[in-house]
Amino acid sequence: MSVLDDFSTWKVFLANKLEQAKDHGMSNDAITNVAQHVGDYLSRHVEPENKEELVLQELWNAASKEEQEALASTMIKLVQNK
Repeated sequence: MSVLDDFSTWKVFLANKLEQAKDHGMSNDAITNVAQHVGDYLSRHVEPENKEELVLQELWNAASKEEQEALASTMIKLVQNK
């Protein structure tokens, strides 16, 4: 089973990776930068597996670079609050 199969699983996966990044001393700006690169990769190369991922992909593709940074930052906040 892929972490992309279920949105809840994806959020748990992201939360774990976020904690690992912080434990290794990554700044919030660096984490957001990585999240933007991941968002770019996923939107270009990975088919959405569920309706939440499809919405995120459509938002990402419609957004400017600044808006993508805001989306990446928002996803980080979403998984931090869990």
